[in-house]
Amino acid sequence: MKYLVLLAFIAIIGSLGSALFFMMKDGRDGKPKSSNMVRSLALRVGLSIMLFVCILLAWKFGYIQPTGIPLSGK
Repeated sequence: MKYLVLLAFIAIIGSLGSALFFMMKDGRDGKPKSSNMVRSLALRVGLSIMLFVCILLAWKFGYIQPTGIPLSGK
C-alpha cells in the first residue's frame, strides 16, 4: 500500500510539473495556446480522487488501519 501511495504522489507531482511546463511554453512566438495545461491539471485531479478512493477502499477492506494517535490535552 505504501508503494501505491508513493507512486500516486509522484504521478500527481509529475502532472503538476507538466502543467507548469505547458503554462510557460504554450502561446509564445505567435503560436496558439493548446489545451495541454488543462489536460495535465485534469489528470492531476483525477489521480488525486483515485488516490483518495483507493485509501478509503484499503481501509474498508482492512489493508490499512487507523493509528489511533491520541489528541493532545486529553
